[in-house]
Amino acid sequence: MAGLHRRDLAPDPLRQFDAWFEAAGAEPLIAAREAMALATTSTTGQPSVRMVLLRGHGVDGFRFFTGYASRKAGELDTAGHAALLFYWQPLERQVRIEGRVRRLDSAQSDAYFQSRPRESRLGAWASHQGAELASRAELDEQLELVRDRFGDDVPRPARWGGYVVEPDAYEFWQHGEARLHDRFRYTRSAGGWSIVRLAP
Repeated sequence: MAGLHRRDLAPDPLRQFDAWFEAAGAEPLIAAREAMALATTSTTGQPSVRMVLLRGHGVDGFRFFTGYASRKAGELDTAGHAALLFYWQPLERQVRIEGRVRRLDSAQSDAYFQSRPRESRLGAWASHQGAELASRAELDEQLELVRDRFGDDVPRPARWGGYVVEPDAYEFWQHGEARLHDRFRYTRSAGGWSIVRLAP
């Protein structure tokens, strides 16, 4: 893989992300280019990270969906900031994103929820994400209950919805020989985006 040069970077980090995201989609060894690590912090500064799926991105930010009663949602709502990481190993690339986070409005969450397969919609009703379970059987029983309750029209539960991370900074990382990787950081400023090269 060739190195990453300043002259090759798009002036807008979203355009740069789109180019790399498209390349990741064309790489057959990457099973899920939309998989991203989501890092949050508690009110005491305790970090937490988990994998989620990107469900859309654009000028408004990077969107994903989860249960509002989950640990991640509580930390997102309280801290108001989050970090994302995409790692595409076959391309030897990663992208880090840091920014403010907010809930999507109900209409956006409803629209995405209705696009999901019926079983996934039922699962959102059956599972109170992050709550303790006595056994797997308890979860399976809840699924059967909601399967009997709803027909094909499964509405979005109020405890489930979307978030968007609005980037203040991006970092693009390309693997280099002898661990001399190429790193470029975009930072939002009043006039647009500034770009600097970082030591590996």
